[in-house]
Amino acid sequence: MTRQIEFLDWGLTEYADAWKRQEDLFQLLLQNKKNADFNTHYVVFCQHFPVYTLGKNGHEENLLLNQIQLQTRGASFFRTNRGGDITFHGPGQVVGYFIFDLEKLQLGLKVFIYKLEEVIIHLLEHYGLKGTRLHGATGVWLDAETPRARKICAIGLRSSHFVTMHGFALNVNTDLNYFNYIHPCGFVDKGVTSLQKELFQTVEEEEVKNLLKKQIEKEFL
Repeated sequence: MTRQIEFLDWGLTEYADAWKRQEDLFQLLLQNKKNADFNTHYVVFCQHFPVYTLGKNGHEENLLLNQIQLQTRGASFFRTNRGGDITFHGPGQVVGYFIFDLEKLQLGLKVFIYKLEEVIIHLLEHYGLKGTRLHGATGVWLDAETPRARKICAIGLRSSHFVTMHGFALNVNTDLNYFNYIHPCGFVDKGVTSLQKELFQTVEEEEVKNLLKKQIEKEFL
């Protein structure tokens, strides 16, 4: 059966709800691993209400707010089962969750992450920005190997039995002030940016998602 990617858009949703729905898709792919006629993979686009998420090996001290301060800022906190450290999700950010069977795609996890980064790098090219990788860190950066290094897209994944979940968080029109209350991805000496900040204008999020769809299909189909 020809592989296919089904794109879903869950809109603005609570993080816990999106996590549960991802788990359902994850279980679906696990159940169909031995089904040769099932070669469907899922990409979910969504945005979240303000939330800080911490990866399974992350350090809680990288969150600089207590529970009362979180509530004051209208944010919540979750420790998740993805890789990576702490990051922020909120309105204006395009989140992409990838529920892929890497075995059926014949991809290793490192190559998969590389391809995710390629998707974002090519997306940034459309807007005249040069995204690059930073040695020893996943995600996509601007001016990566300089004192002005700033992350525009975080990547954190879970993979079990070669099936993935979670994915990337691309800052489009994100309120970057929320990043002042964490050490993003565990870094204390690097900044965070967005398309809006770099381009000095609001960027149409639907356009970004449409461009991402095309790049994802180029990389994985």
